[in-house]
Amino acid sequence: MEKPFILHMLTTAKNLSPFDVNMAMDAGWISAIPYINVEPSEVRGLVQDAIFSRSPKGLLRTAIFIGGRETKQAMDMLKMAKNSMVPPFEVSVFADPSGAFTTAAGMVAAVEKELAEKFDTTLEGKNVIALGGTGPVGQAAAVIAAQAGAKVRIIGRQLDKAERTAELCSEEFGDGKITVLAGADADKTEYMKTADVVFATGAAGIELLSTELISQAAQLKVAADVNAVPPAGIAGVDAFDNGKPLTGSTSGAVGIGALAIGNIKYQAQSRLLKRMLESDQPLFLHFEHAFEVAREFIKSSK
Repeated sequence: MEKPFILHMLTTAKNLSPFDVNMAMDAGWISAIPYINVEPSEVRGLVQDAIFSRSPKGLLRTAIFIGGRETKQAMDMLKMAKNSMVPPFEVSVFADPSGAFTTAAGMVAAVEKELAEKFDTTLEGKNVIALGGTGPVGQAAAVIAAQAGAKVRIIGRQLDKAERTAELCSEEFGDGKITVLAGADADKTEYMKTADVVFATGAAGIELLSTELISQAAQLKVAADVNAVPPAGIAGVDAFDNGKPLTGSTSGAVGIGALAIGNIKYQAQSRLLKRMLESDQPLFLHFEHAFEVAREFIKSSK
């Protein structure tokens, strides 16, 4: 009798995300087992309990999902899980804290698509502003865009926090191979003058980019908003917008809304969950892999 597919789902939060559970079950994982309030120090023990309870063949039907709220913590837990494997006793691990990695991947891939189709260009060399960028989605999107060749600046209400976040993105997540800059929200009017792309990744229900600022953005091309709760994070962008001309733009910019991004996010998360099901080798998945499959989905949809 073949072993059932089991996904062990770890979160440092008091509840596991129902969204992630639904995604896992719909992707084909027969059992999604929650582990809540997990301390990072407990990861090694949990991983080794999982890998030593099945044969290497049975472990092909076993994997681990890491949720939680913090980007660095999730990446640290992913590394710890990987380092806890004892070949041939290994399983795949997928980190996606608060869905931030797949959301960021969906947003950057959607922006990349609009740049190519509407402006015949790429992210290479573009000035990207991540408004409200100190959170998990902003961090992941900043790193992905920088790795694609963009000049990225994270904007936050507190400059010191934005600077710490930018350094984390550059050194920790980018392995020192990229440079993400920082800026204060009070100075965003100045930054918008040379912005090609805007990511709005702040808290729900807060407008981060006004119509007035949009009208002053002389070289703006694409503005993407992950906020689905009114008011929009970017003035004039509806949640369903997918490359619609941006109200008030003098540069011909287009907008992308949260639900358009969400469709790509959904596909990226589903495909990575299925990839773990189908792989005969252990996989260790995070925001870079999410961007890879988000690009694949967009390419296959043309």
